[in-house]
Amino acid sequence: MSLPALPQVPRHFTTFLAFDFGAKRTGVAVGNRLLRTATPQATIKAEGTQARLDAAMQRVQQWQPDALVVGVPFHPDGASHDNTARARRFGRQLAARAKLPVYEVDERYSTTEALSAGAADADAGAACIILEQFLRSLE
Repeated sequence: MSLPALPQVPRHFTTFLAFDFGAKRTGVAVGNRLLRTATPQATIKAEGTQARLDAAMQRVQQWQPDALVVGVPFHPDGASHDNTARARRFGRQLAARAKLPVYEVDERYSTTEALSAGAADADAGAACIILEQFLRSLE
């Protein structure tokens, strides 16, 4: 099972904050629709749902994005696994707290791609890849 096509993203949404969810570390990137680029931010190193959400909300308050993007992992064949459900739950919780739309992006291979590109922080690099993939998909 993979992600459905992205819903239409309103054109006035220009700033996005992306998260590469992880149980111990969550990568963060901020990006702009006009430039279609993403910039890595400090990785959230928080374990536990509440601590992770609190740290993510601090980033939302800092950047004031129009919407959020969450990477959702799948097996190479597209099948869901435990982290698929965890990432989706994180996205739903974030949407409820931030009162912002959350767009899901298939993040298969994003960490591998970040490492092969020489990212100093693989989690933040993966968040950049997720966000740039999302930005490229916009009209």
